[in-house]
Amino acid sequence: MSGSSELFERARRVIPGGVNSPVRAFGSVEGNPVFMEKGVGSAVYDVDGVKYVDFCCSWGPLILGHADPDVVEAVKRTAENGLSFGICNPLEVEMAELLEQRVPHADMFRMVNSGTEAVMTALRLARGYTERSMILKFDGCYHGHSDALLVNAGSGLLTQSVSSSAGVSANVASEVVSVPYNDIESVDEAFAKYKDRVAAVIVEPVAGNMGLVRPKKGFLEALRELSAENGALLVFDEVITGFRFHAGTFAELIGVLPDITVLGKIIGGGMPIGAIGASKEIMSHLAPTGGVYQAGTLSGNPVALAAGIATLRKLVETNPYPKLERMAARLAENINRLAAEKRLPSRCEAFGGAFTIFFTSNRPLENLADVAKCDTDAFASFHRRMLDAGFYLSPSQFELDFISTAHTEEDVNAFGEAVADFAADL
Repeated sequence: MSGSSELFERARRVIPGGVNSPVRAFGSVEGNPVFMEKGVGSAVYDVDGVKYVDFCCSWGPLILGHADPDVVEAVKRTAENGLSFGICNPLEVEMAELLEQRVPHADMFRMVNSGTEAVMTALRLARGYTERSMILKFDGCYHGHSDALLVNAGSGLLTQSVSSSAGVSANVASEVVSVPYNDIESVDEAFAKYKDRVAAVIVEPVAGNMGLVRPKKGFLEALRELSAENGALLVFDEVITGFRFHAGTFAELIGVLPDITVLGKIIGGGMPIGAIGASKEIMSHLAPTGGVYQAGTLSGNPVALAAGIATLRKLVETNPYPKLERMAARLAENINRLAAEKRLPSRCEAFGGAFTIFFTSNRPLENLADVAKCDTDAFASFHRRMLDAGFYLSPSQFELDFISTAHTEEDVNAFGEAVADFAADL
């Protein structure tokens, strides 16, 4: 029995399902999870010492790869002075100032401990600011596991083949309306039906929790316009997209500016973190200056902030984004050429340094209904084969994979060869 199998047997006795997050469970790829012991650069090593080129990258935060020396040094230096204070510390101010520079459409920021917590706070803030109760979201967009946002969510819920979660009350669900992504007519209809009740429209500006689905031309611009016309706040969930495509937000990249921005993942450099940013007018509604309450013992944790600051400063200084985009584009081109040659019902979508390999021949992929037609059994076979070949991909058809600055041309070429071997055997 492998070390991972033994650990999984132990874990199932003391952890529900043997995992602390359902997307790690490998249920959709018909296997048992691999237990990792070490990560260096572009690779992770399991408890038996087996090496895997890692394209999951901790589900997005590790844009610099595993154990980047500058990030590790910042963590060590900070940890030596204390792991947590529950008291104000200088790094909170430094991070807020850095975010203000890189996200200029927001004046102020509040640090929290996760993307879920940040989104929850952002929507409470929107409700408090507008004095309205309803939230408009999009099918297949995942914004964390707070009750309201599990209605027609994506990511792990899709992997588990459920559209919502037990334990979410009917009253909570009734305050959320979910419409198809990239369908502005449905948004218009929702506003017409629930006029003067919608506090916020929340969206992943590039969908990443039903696989990589880009916004259609004009979609985000129309969301901006309709939200303003109807007195609702526009919230961009940039937990994945923030600092993924350039050293700032996707909003700044395309010039469509939301009222509230939610950040996470990359801004923590691999440590738990989240942030909410908005104008001073909106942010002043948060306690202690306003009536919208939010608090957290570990909010603004110095060790997490040190990792995040080191990561963001390195991204600004080195600008690795053109290289990440080239490598992901070449990976996608190689896979798509192979799929065309072998007439395989698959397609790799890439944007910036992110990609998803969809097992479907249907075009285009614009929303959850399109993505739901994917052959998840084919993806499961592919995932198992890549794992055997030494490549760790996100164990779900409905997730993103990533290129980090630690990945090399050799990593990408070797992955292409493994995909070619898989295709040849079909």
